[in-house]
Amino acid sequence: MKALSTLLILFLVANCFAQQQQPRISDLLVETPFIEGKEDYLDSPFVTAGNRIYIVGHQDGSFPEIGWHIKGEMGGVWNHPIKLFDGFEAETVFEQDTITLNKATSFVNYPIASKHDFNISGKNIEIERWQFVPDQEQSFAIQFVFKNNGSQTQDFEFNFKSFSDLRPTWLGERTNMIDSPDRSAYNENHDYWIIKDSINPWSAVYKADRKSDSYQIASSSYKGLGKGTLLTYKISIAPGESENITFFLAGSFNSVSESLKDLRYIQENLEKEIITKREKYEEIAKQTKLTVPDKKLQQTFEWLKYNSAWLVQEVPEIGTGITAGIPDYPWWFGVDSEYALKGYLAIGQMEPVYKTIRLLDSVSEAVNGNGRIIHEMSTNGAVFNKGNINETPQFASLIWEVYKWTGDREFLQDYFPTIQKGLQWLLEENDSDNNLFPDGFGMMEIHGLDSEMIDVAAYTQKGFDDASGIAKELGKNSLSMEYKSKANKLKEKINNEFWSEDFGSYADFIGTDKQALRLIDDAIVRADTLNKPWSVKELKRTRKYIEENPSKTSRPFVLHHNWVVNTPMEMNIADPEKAKIALKTAENYTNPFGVFVTGIDRDETAGTDEVSFKGSEVFSYTGAVMTLPTGVQAVAENNYGNPDKALDYLKRMTQSFSFAFPGSMYEVSPDYGMITQAWNIYGFAVPIVKQFFGIQPMAIDKKITIKPQFPSEWDHASLENVKIGDNQISVYHKITDGKLNLEIHQDKTDWEIEVILPEKNYDVTGGAVKASENKVRVFSSSPIFTIQELN
Repeated sequence: MKALSTLLILFLVANCFAQQQQPRISDLLVETPFIEGKEDYLDSPFVTAGNRIYIVGHQDGSFPEIGWHIKGEMGGVWNHPIKLFDGFEAETVFEQDTITLNKATSFVNYPIASKHDFNISGKNIEIERWQFVPDQEQSFAIQFVFKNNGSQTQDFEFNFKSFSDLRPTWLGERTNMIDSPDRSAYNENHDYWIIKDSINPWSAVYKADRKSDSYQIASSSYKGLGKGTLLTYKISIAPGESENITFFLAGSFNSVSESLKDLRYIQENLEKEIITKREKYEEIAKQTKLTVPDKKLQQTFEWLKYNSAWLVQEVPEIGTGITAGIPDYPWWFGVDSEYALKGYLAIGQMEPVYKTIRLLDSVSEAVNGNGRIIHEMSTNGAVFNKGNINETPQFASLIWEVYKWTGDREFLQDYFPTIQKGLQWLLEENDSDNNLFPDGFGMMEIHGLDSEMIDVAAYTQKGFDDASGIAKELGKNSLSMEYKSKANKLKEKINNEFWSEDFGSYADFIGTDKQALRLIDDAIVRADTLNKPWSVKELKRTRKYIEENPSKTSRPFVLHHNWVVNTPMEMNIADPEKAKIALKTAENYTNPFGVFVTGIDRDETAGTDEVSFKGSEVFSYTGAVMTLPTGVQAVAENNYGNPDKALDYLKRMTQSFSFAFPGSMYEVSPDYGMITQAWNIYGFAVPIVKQFFGIQPMAIDKKITIKPQFPSEWDHASLENVKIGDNQISVYHKITDGKLNLEIHQDKTDWEIEVILPEKNYDVTGGAVKASENKVRVFSSSPIFTIQELN
């Protein structure tokens, strides 16, 4: 009876299909921003993403086997926790002349779609291939537009091939997801292909908006257990005319009937879905809208907001959250989210913040149960790493930051038990010598670097400080005082025990001589392999000092000059004089794109070439300059009153924008690793929104403090529609004849805005002025008020 019901459902679904010509995607994107890629990077990846399905191929229109997490399988079409297709391919056939459309002449990226352009040599035919992936749906559309630029009618066959690969994502074997060969069947009555895994319910289907002329099995060169299938169409185009054909593809983790249902949906609702997604991204552009003199930086900020939306991944069986990066990290991470979501808050993308935190908390509780926050989990629910040490205190800081932006007390109450347990676990289980410095891996993934790390110490200090604020908000005053006491002690200890006067820097770690010597030997091999003679010389000098001046107790060491030595400045806990020295030291470990992950990898000249990053054959971050360390440095410079220097770091990162993938910024600058990365928004939104514009929210009190510190070259700047609680503000800054003009708008009149400015004479309209502590404080609840500097 069940089998009969299933067949009946499939029959009814299939009979709902109707052939209908689709609108051109290009016509629906006339006013949408776009960026054309570089010819030199056509043979490199792109992504077109929805919240359920995303497509990764190359900008030339091909779908090579790329990626290392599942070797050669990270490209194609994914609907986590499974893959649907290795890719698809199109051919034009003129008599005996078959031309494969995998050598595009250009690639154009839109926030919600993408396009490849092809020229058929000698035939006067141009072809556009468009990809569109809706949000929330398990389906997508591929549209081909043929243009006859010649004087004769062109007749040819058009082949569309799909290469299925219904296989599990990373760590599938841990959740009993066992791949088996795909099987395909063609429905002749309704002209679609169905592909299904032999033993699993995983399936994929596809058809076009016109009747095919023939079908067949297609040969495939892809590795794996997939199946190639093909549909053929006869095309005839008169001179000067154009024609289009649209393919609809869908796939499901659950059943064939669900795939067919989603296929029918996208066929009937393509135009609606394009308009809906276009309007969504128009709202994304309007939220926290930046206008500055540097138009490249302005464009970068706008598109990083789009990138942030691309990386939201929904898997109904598991949850929804922001993923780290595409193509090799399309799953969920603790620390990546803890950085990135602070940026998401500042750009008004609140829903992913709530959903990601709910997912991380629930899985961490299920796996650890002690407040420890997981590091990495696949989209099938398998947890690979139960959590590095820094992720637990950073979770506390993230929760506090969400509360400041939203004023959501229920949210604070829900997650405080996790924070309380986590901080207890942090010190009771990971601080064997009871010195408040937890032992274990932080952000640096260097073998053996797992003693008392500077980033773990800095984030632990901030975690306790922020947890103190949370406890106080919840009326737990004694606990608040206990946390504050630990935070204060940690701040003092970090500044005293991690500081190295000789190196002008905070130490990488505190450890034993034995550990340091072992790490030095490894680092010398690394530096020598990378041909960094200055590093080898310094490391040998350090080794000699240790051997000649041994210590029986643990002590601080500066060996790698890892970027994490700058976290005390990022967290604003470094003594000002030490910060000044350390920030200057950090400048030695940069290149034109930003900050080296590991300082000993830098060029002897600190790097002057703005060229492609040459990574190793085996994926590695050795020698890398990354966006996260550079963003951290921008935050750090702003914390100590250096907005011009902070802007310099933002400009360095901006040079990576659209360097390889138009509309995006690689994880490793300028063109290595993930082609789009979640934490990039942290490195831009926090320095711009919270520091340059100085917006510091406390939504529960219906109060916003604004303490601007604009870079000197920004003679005008505006930030519009910044969402805080149920309010929204806009800040307009302008320098006229060397004098400050500030105008602030807000939606609500029951909120108070306090603007803190240097002590000068101001004319204020719509607010009250109070001078204190060499500052001028302007208070207002007006919907619009202005501040004008006087002579």
